[in-house]
Amino acid sequence: MLKALSRGVSQLNERSTRQILWLCISAAVLVFICLWMGIAFVLTHTSFFQWGWLEALTDVFGGLVTAVITWFLFPGVVSAIIGLFMDQIADCVEARHYPELPKADGLTFPDSMISSIKFLGVYVVTNLCLLPFLFLGPVYLLVYYIANGYLISREYFELAAHRRLSPVGARALRKANKWQLLSLGIAIAFLLTVPIINLITPVIAVSAIIHLSQSWRSEKTN
Repeated sequence: MLKALSRGVSQLNERSTRQILWLCISAAVLVFICLWMGIAFVLTHTSFFQWGWLEALTDVFGGLVTAVITWFLFPGVVSAIIGLFMDQIADCVEARHYPELPKADGLTFPDSMISSIKFLGVYVVTNLCLLPFLFLGPVYLLVYYIANGYLISREYFELAAHRRLSPVGARALRKANKWQLLSLGIAIAFLLTVPIINLITPVIAVSAIIHLSQSWRSEKTN
């Protein structure tokens, strides 16, 4: 896993990858701004409590609440958006490290869009279900990173694996390496919540997933 992440970081040195990186960073910044403004608007224009003093308290801490909600939703939303750039990033990685591979068909844009929307829906619902854990303090962070690590790693892996494997083959490969994939997903979920680093994490994550997928496919055929 660490080797795959390290190779993902080194991929940023590629000129072709940097072009996509800037596009991904722009998308991530735009996602963050839209999330912040959207959540702030909802908190400002929605009355959650019937008692005036509670509503006033919510208004006072509105900025903090907005920041927290944005922080927790950002990984899933940006992952859904970056899924649309998966093929371009994967092509750069394969061109540098696996030039012997034939060009992958990849997913069509409509298929990528549908997959991203489905993932985003599952991500939002899952994180809403996790909200009660907030009252358990540090336990919430543990559950948050495990649950979202699983979702994010599965989404990235399936988008990468379906470039060269059938759905059945991709599912079998994922199940055979589920613990490594989960570990990588937790690491990615954590990095996606670290300011500044979270802007470049999606490209690193996709690159790492491509390396792991290729490694697992090679082991399976040998």
